[in-house]
Order: sequence, then structure tokens, then C-alpha cells
Amino acid sequence: FKDPVAQSLGWDPSAAAFTSSIMLAAFVLGIIIGGRVQDSIGPKIVTLAGSIIMSLGILLSSFVTASAPQLIYLTYGIIGGFGVGVIYTCTVSTVQKSFPDKRGLATGLIVSSFGLSLVVFAPVAEFMLERIGVPSTFRVFGIGFLVICTICSLFISAPEASNKGIAAAAMSNIKQYSTLEMLKTKQFYLIALSMFFILPAYFILNPMIKSLGIERGLSNESAVAGVMITGICSAAGRLILSWMSDKTGRKNAILAAGAITLISGLVMTFATGVLFLVCVGAIAFAFGGSSGVYAAITAENFGTKNAGLNFGCVMTAFGLSALISPAVSKALSANGNYAMSFTVAAITSAIAIVLVLFIKSPKKEQGA
Repeated sequence: FKDPVAQSLGWDPSAAAFTSSIMLAAFVLGIIIGGRVQDSIGPKIVTLAGSIIMSLGILLSSFVTASAPQLIYLTYGIIGGFGVGVIYTCTVSTVQKSFPDKRGLATGLIVSSFGLSLVVFAPVAEFMLERIGVPSTFRVFGIGFLVICTICSLFISAPEASNKGIAAAAMSNIKQYSTLEMLKTKQFYLIALSMFFILPAYFILNPMIKSLGIERGLSNESAVAGVMITGICSAAGRLILSWMSDKTGRKNAILAAGAITLISGLVMTFATGVLFLVCVGAIAFAFGGSSGVYAAITAENFGTKNAGLNFGCVMTAFGLSALISPAVSKALSANGNYAMSFTVAAITSAIAIVLVLFIKSPKKEQGA
């Protein structure tokens, strides 16, 4: 949406790109607030509310005009992003409570659908933007999402009684931390900070995959395919690394994501053509994988009773990284050369790897 929205509203593309960072920050706020409420009243009503808020944000975006393009920050960024966060936390928390014996895989399946949406909607959005323009595309998406998401929300519910027994057995050796208790642990800060440092490469790349791809020698069609590759690889990472974390441990899965990001960030300093697309896919794979594994490692360390709010607190690191990384990249790349930005992203990945090495297993931490 960045370039078409900027063109439609007569707006600076770099200012339009900042919408992505605002949306991700609002997304985290939605996770925190939605998580807290759904821990108390259950996921159905909260997911329904999130669906309405998210759809309303997209619909309102269709009425933004060139006289005040910054309103996109409010409509698409804040309102839309907040609604997405509410939906996200409810679905992730519900599957974690429903399938505690397969928490990594279950979480991976949910968050992989989140990543696969890019594969579906990137070409659809491209087609619609070219033929019916920005305002009408926003309206179609807003109305379509409203219908689909509200209907699906009505079928979301807390775990069945039979699964609660499995949950109790699976969590019997794990203390159910309140959020305040969690915030007093060293483990929380190691998890949150490692998330903060593992994500910059993706947040630097995400708003400009298409435009940077064209600069690096891709055709327009190949650059759009790069966006789709991001969705496919992000979904694959969410599923594969989450499943891997069930088998090899959460720490090893996060270390794998960090190593992939580190190598890809370094190669991205000079990558062009097909190699650029390979790096895009690798960074997206690691980003997606970490998204799934961090949800699981949070529940594994602090329990599922307060999983919604606890994971929301961990996700503040996600929001801060989403806001800070593009701003730092913009300052480092004022001349249009992003080599320094991706070098810094590789360094932050190395920092994340070190932090993860200090995370203790839940049993050792809790003496179970």
C-alpha cells in the first residue's frame, strides 16, 4: 500500500512507510489490552470487538484525503493495528490453552496463517489498487474483513473441559505467574530483550521490499513476488521453527532464527537480483519463526493462566523494535544506501543470540 497511498494522497513515500511502524506499535498495544480482557472474560467477545475495530480502521482509511494524509496514521495505523493485535492475542492464547501438549505446533499453525495472509492479499491488493484505486480497495477490504472475521469470532471459545485436564497435567510443574511476578524475573527481560534485538532486519526491510527490490535490479513483477515470498517464508518459519521448538527446545529454535537473521543481514548489504530475494525469504522465515516461538517460550516460562497479558508485555519489545529500527535505518541510510542499516541489524542479531544463551530452562528456573 505504501507507494499507491503516497501517490494517491500526494504524500512523501517515507512518511507513508512510517504507517507500518505505527501499526505494529498499536498491534502490541492491542495484544496487551486484548490479552488482559480475554484472560478475564474469554476470547469470543474480545475477538469480535477486535474484528470490528480492525475493519473500522481500514474503512476509515478510505475517507482520508490529500488535505490531511497523516490521518492514515490514526485510521490504518492505530485503529487498524490495535484491532489486529486484539485478534492475534486471543487466537494465540486460545490455542495454547487448548493444546498445551503441542504448544509450539499449535501456536505455529495459528501464526503461520497470519503470515500467509501476505501471499493471498499482496496480489489481490496489487490488482485492486491498479483498477479501482486506493479508497475503493480500502472499502472492499474493510467490509470483507468485517464480515469474515466477525463470523469466525462467533466460533472461538475457551478450551473444552477434556482439554483442561490435559492443560492441568501439562502445566503441573510450571508456576502460573501473575504479570507483576513475571516482571520481577530476570527471565522476562532476557526473553523480551532478545526479541527486541532479533527483529530489526525484518522491520528495516518490511516497508520497502518492493521499492528496494527494484533498486537492487528486480522487475516490478519480481519485486511484488518478493512481497509474496515474505508471506510464504514467514508462514513457513512460524510453522517449522515452532514445530522444531517442540522437538529441540525453544532456545535452540530462537538461536536458529538469530543465526539465519545474522547471516542474511550481512549478505543483504550487497545482495542484488535473485540473491536479494533469497535474503528476503530468509529474514522473513526467521522473523516468522521467532513470532511463534516467543509466544510458546513465554507460556512455558510463566504459565498459561495469564498468557494473554504476559505475552503482551513481552511483545512490547516487538513494538519498540518496530518503531526504533526503521527510524535508526532512516538516519543511517540518508543517502539511500542501506548497507549500514543491515550491518547494524546483523549486529543486533548477534546480541540477541548472546541473550538467548543466558535464558534458563523453566524447570531449572523454577526448581521443578
